[in-house]
Amino acid sequence: MSADLIAPASAPTTAPRTAAGFGSDQPSVSVLIATAGRPKMLREAVRAIVAQDYAGPLQVVVVFDRIDVDALADVAVPAGVELLTVPNTRTPGLAGARNTGIAAATGEIIAFCDDDDVWAPRKLTRQVAHWTLHPEASAIAGTIRIVSHDREISRTPQPVATFPELLADRMMEIHPSALICRRADLLGPVGTVDEALPASYGEDYDLLLRLARHAPVHSVPETVLTVRWDRPSFFREKWADIAAALDYMLRKFPEFETSDRGTALLAGQVAFAHAASGQRRQAVRWARAALQHDATQLRAWGALVVATGLIGAERLQNAVSFFGRGL
Repeated sequence: MSADLIAPASAPTTAPRTAAGFGSDQPSVSVLIATAGRPKMLREAVRAIVAQDYAGPLQVVVVFDRIDVDALADVAVPAGVELLTVPNTRTPGLAGARNTGIAAATGEIIAFCDDDDVWAPRKLTRQVAHWTLHPEASAIAGTIRIVSHDREISRTPQPVATFPELLADRMMEIHPSALICRRADLLGPVGTVDEALPASYGEDYDLLLRLARHAPVHSVPETVLTVRWDRPSFFREKWADIAAALDYMLRKFPEFETSDRGTALLAGQVAFAHAASGQRRQAVRWARAALQHDATQLRAWGALVVATGLIGAERLQNAVSFFGRGL
């Protein structure tokens, strides 16, 4: 785990704190965007963030990973909002870029946003208000709207997600671009983004598990985010990295041993990655392991079908993507 951030934790204070642990009912928020070359979508993401109706201080930190820094001078920034553009100074990749952003952040709350997602105008206002009512939460997410192949699909997370539940189910409805958490937790008991994850794949699930292990993750029912599902993914067809990262995660969290369903899910994804890359023997081995834990694990069965050559991985991916799902 990467815990050696330069940015120090907030200085101790004797000032009154809210029930959720913040200095006011409108705590400062830092929004972190890691980008690697989608300038048009990036601008749409930033404009949606700076247009929030949130009354508290707002900072947007855009981290440019392995590309030149763009000052985003053409983006109009309202008074009271800070826009900071910086290079990734840590491990190349998404995890290092996110940690660069955390180090530069000044807000009590850290929010993440991918450079191809778009926030709803009341996202922060609604989520912070929910935290005031539920200070026990480690993080707050919300309903997401997925745009996929000219279709719109709404996904609402369950109101409260616990660590055992997230071990059993990744809960894709809890999207990283919807998530807000305490900066003090990231610099303290939860830890920052794990830069040891191969290719940073699954860094969002890894962090979500650690947040939920600390305290439950809550969600608001309102739509807080639009996800553009049918755009190209940086991880598309990077099967070796995907398999290595998921294997790493299974070893990192021994608690998966308590969840047959969760173990089967990750093992099924590893099996599919091996099958897609033509590693038939590895695919069959991982698929069998997954099915021993959960005979209904569809990714494992999909891996076996792909391994036989009856259907290509790309075709199967496209089929599930149409419904706003992933493999």
